[in-house]
Amino acid sequence: MSKTKTAADKTSASAEATFLNGAEALKAGFEKTVKSYDTVLSYGKDTVEAYMKSATVAGKGIETINSELYAYSKDAIEDSIAASKAILGSKSVHEAFELQTDFAKSAFESYVSQLTKFSELFTSTTKDTFAPLQGRVQAWVEVVQSARPA
Repeated sequence: MSKTKTAADKTSASAEATFLNGAEALKAGFEKTVKSYDTVLSYGKDTVEAYMKSATVAGKGIETINSELYAYSKDAIEDSIAASKAILGSKSVHEAFELQTDFAKSAFESYVSQLTKFSELFTSTTKDTFAPLQGRVQAWVEVVQSARPA
């Protein structure tokens, strides 16, 4: 009977150790899953915030570009009307030709200047728009690396 009792005790101890090991593994796995879930939620929140910042910057940039375009268009039309009045009021063909030449030269210089300004505005708006999003890919790589089994 002592052999049977000893075998039963060993089996009971082995079953208890297996149960405790299984419970510990389940607890550790659950804790790691919860931690990974929290990390992914945090990443998602940070990404949404980055997109919101990016959209705000883009909106302000487009607003700036629009106001610059409106101001340039208004000035160009006013200059064109003033030049047309001056040309129509000229006393000779030679004077009209000189006025037209001067207007064409100044209009072209203004146009090139505005194109340069618009190019700079587009470039800075694009850079500023994507700045909040630059770190998100690296952040995702870090999230995935932290969730990998050791």
